[in-house]
Amino acid sequence: MAKAIITYYGHSCFRIKAGDSSIVFDPYKNGSVPGLTLPRGIQADVVSCSHEHADHNAAELIKLTGKKPAFKVSKLTVPHDHHNGQHRGLSDITFVELPDLILCHFGDLGRLPTTEEYAAIAKADVVLMPCAGYYTIDSKEAAEIIKHLKHPCLKVLMHFREGKRGYDVQEDIEDVMRDVKGVKRLNQSELTVESGNIPNEIVTLNPIQ
Repeated sequence: MAKAIITYYGHSCFRIKAGDSSIVFDPYKNGSVPGLTLPRGIQADVVSCSHEHADHNAAELIKLTGKKPAFKVSKLTVPHDHHNGQHRGLSDITFVELPDLILCHFGDLGRLPTTEEYAAIAKADVVLMPCAGYYTIDSKEAAEIIKHLKHPCLKVLMHFREGKRGYDVQEDIEDVMRDVKGVKRLNQSELTVESGNIPNEIVTLNPIQ
C-alpha cells in the first residue's frame, strides 16, 4: 500500500513525502505573495516549478538532498490563460506516480482542460488545484473540473485569497465555496493519504508559516 504525506506552505507550495522520497511544488519567493513567507529549511529530493513566475519558481530556497526520488515524476504543459498562453505563457501540470497512488499538482492551469488533458488528470487519486481566478481557473471552472475527476479523489484547493493572504484580484475562499460545494476547511497543515483509502473530499489546509 502506497502512502504519501502532503504538507502545505501556502499559495501553490506543497511538499509530498512518500517513504524516503520527497518533492516540493512551486516554492514562492519572499515578498511575491501578499501575507505569506516561505519557511526556511524545507528539504526535498527534487523541486518542481510549474512555470517561471516569482510566486512559483523559488527553487533556490529549497535544500536538495542529492538523492533521486523513488517515485516517477511527469509533466503536462498547458496554457496559463484563456488565450492559449499568449497573455501569461505556459504552465505545467505535474504528476507524482507511486505504486497504486497518483498525485497531481495543477500549477497555474489557466483554462478548462481539453479532452486529452481530462483523460490524464482523471487518473489522479489526489489533485492539488487552483480555484480563485484571474491568474488561474476560477471557482466555477474548478467546480466543472471536479465533475470529471476520478471517484474517489481527494481535491486539495490552493492559490486562493484568505483575508490578507493572497492577491486582491483573486476570489476569497468564502467566494470560492459558493461555487465549489462541500469544501472542508481543515485546521491542519498536513495530510496523509493511502492507496485504497482515498477520501472523496474537497479540502483546504492551513499553510505552515
